[in-house]
Amino acid sequence: MTENKYTTKYLQDAQHLIDFKLTQAGRVSWESPSNIALVKYWGKYGDQLPENPSLSFTLKHSKTVASIDYQLSNGDQPRLGFYFEGKRNEMFEQKISRYIEKISAYMPFVRQLQLKIDSANTFPHSAGIASSASSFSAFALCMCNMERNLFGTLKSDDKFYQKASFLARLGSGSACRSTYGKLALWGKTDSVANSTNELAIPVDNGISTVFKSYYDAILIIDSGQKELSSTGGHALMEKHYYSQNRYNQAQENLKSILAHMQSGNEVGFAQVVENEAMSLHALMMSSVPSVMLLKPNTLVAFERLKEFRQKAKINFTFTLDAGPNIHILYPQSVREQMVHFIESNLLNLCENGRWIDDEVSGGPSQIE
Repeated sequence: MTENKYTTKYLQDAQHLIDFKLTQAGRVSWESPSNIALVKYWGKYGDQLPENPSLSFTLKHSKTVASIDYQLSNGDQPRLGFYFEGKRNEMFEQKISRYIEKISAYMPFVRQLQLKIDSANTFPHSAGIASSASSFSAFALCMCNMERNLFGTLKSDDKFYQKASFLARLGSGSACRSTYGKLALWGKTDSVANSTNELAIPVDNGISTVFKSYYDAILIIDSGQKELSSTGGHALMEKHYYSQNRYNQAQENLKSILAHMQSGNEVGFAQVVENEAMSLHALMMSSVPSVMLLKPNTLVAFERLKEFRQKAKINFTFTLDAGPNIHILYPQSVREQMVHFIESNLLNLCENGRWIDDEVSGGPSQIE
């Protein structure tokens, strides 16, 4: 497979996505969940292409609900209006406007439309959940739905979700994984056939059933504004002393974690997940300039979790994204014990005692 196979295809397809008849306004609506990376994406090149493959669980309850109303543009009104939770958000409107312009290379018909986008999240801002992943995947799914309505294309699920994943990546890299449920892989790796840097693919065959009923308890240690944006974090990897070793490590960890998930080895799975989380933060701390996102309560929670796991002798693991909030990943079989432990031993470490009870899901869905 060539590196730009999908880019080339969608640019060619775009030549047929110009002329259409629209006699009345239309509306498309999708809800798309966020995801939590098991193998981290950290470092990119080109137009949102990853330096290493990443693997993630798709969440169920932490999602973005988005609707796009579209009609022919008459030139008298702005071509785009963006509303977040019912209120006009001009700052994000500018970001979405740039995104729409970018994807118009693959969907030229959008230049003829006036769009009103309504978006809302089911989770609070700065909760340690990737809102850009759920948002841009929801927007991309709406756009593909719009193309299907206007041109009758993307009729098969495979083609529909592939293009949605491709478009979501152009808004936020990790968003391409949220267009699929359960377990999604993004990035070229010899470990998985058909993997590519251009979009994510679902991973299901051979995965043990124990990992299909995992929960994600998200501890809100600190909901303050992150000191480091995702774009800034990826930029730190460009001249990082350990960057190439990190990309090699991610390839090895991906191969290892898939083997553990296929054999049902929860202990091995936990070791890789935690190694990935610690490696991510070690990279930030060893960057120039260095960045420390962990908080004192994050470290205390780590120690309590490790001690509990050793004493209770149950299987679970934990990870973090680029922030201080902890995701505890555990199977259905230990749910009662985990919830009791969280409520009795960890809530005093959380900001205002807040945590989010989430789980692995089947992925996004259209809202009729």
